[in-house]
Amino acid sequence: MEATKKKKKITLFDIVLGLIIGVICLLILIPVYKVIIDSFDLQSAYGMRLLPKKFGLDGYRSVFTNESLYRPLVVSFITTGLGTLIGLTLSTLGGYVLIQWEMPGRTFFANFLLFTMIFNGGMIPTYLVVNGLGLTNTIWSVILMGALNVYHLVLMRNFFESVPQSLFDAAAIDGCTPLKIFTSIVLPLSKAALASIGLMYAVNYWNDYTNFKLYITDSNFYNFQMKLRSIILGSDLPTATGSATENTVKNAATIVAIIPFTFIYPFAQKYFVKGVNAGAVKG
Repeated sequence: MEATKKKKKITLFDIVLGLIIGVICLLILIPVYKVIIDSFDLQSAYGMRLLPKKFGLDGYRSVFTNESLYRPLVVSFITTGLGTLIGLTLSTLGGYVLIQWEMPGRTFFANFLLFTMIFNGGMIPTYLVVNGLGLTNTIWSVILMGALNVYHLVLMRNFFESVPQSLFDAAAIDGCTPLKIFTSIVLPLSKAALASIGLMYAVNYWNDYTNFKLYITDSNFYNFQMKLRSIILGSDLPTATGSATENTVKNAATIVAIIPFTFIYPFAQKYFVKGVNAGAVKG
């Protein structure tokens, strides 16, 4: 038996692949780096700079102190947090119901939900329903439209199916009710699925633009993405604070929009991959 393992031989393909990936990373990171530098630069400038010519935090102060900016930011946090919670609740409860093999009509309901993934009423009928329920110009129209996601429900159901049946049988013998089994056994074993699907919900809500554009006409209920688009297009320029320029505030707002999940993704990546794989391997 050899004392040391043989090192993998580096081939020309590995070198070329590494160069290609490096170039792609640079193409992605250079624009982001420019936005970061410009968000700290208190002097408007065109072109690329390695460091800010006049460093300052007034751009970020404008984002968090100007009402026209921080109000949409608060709306984004509220819709993301509340929507993710409601979406996870619906997905977990719905997925758990669909693994009750003895429940009458289980196959019908499962097929009905899958049918809606392929066919739906369309944009105009959906808007008419939301308007008829009196939900337009309310945060609930955005939250409920994002929470009713059959794809996430199916992923959660498939993950629940991977839980050994023996655990359900043992709990039932001990006298646990279905709700007790759900809270004491299923949910604790589903941390990876909850983390991955919760992350998908949060990203969808945080980046939501379409639902706000369709169902919200009152600017007081706009989220940060709606405001950011107006800023970038120049139709709703924010009031700068201190020495910040409009360009500084634009770039600072862009960084604020992308930074939350930039920090969350590295910590949730292992749960995200594990949860999605576990929910996708079973049909």
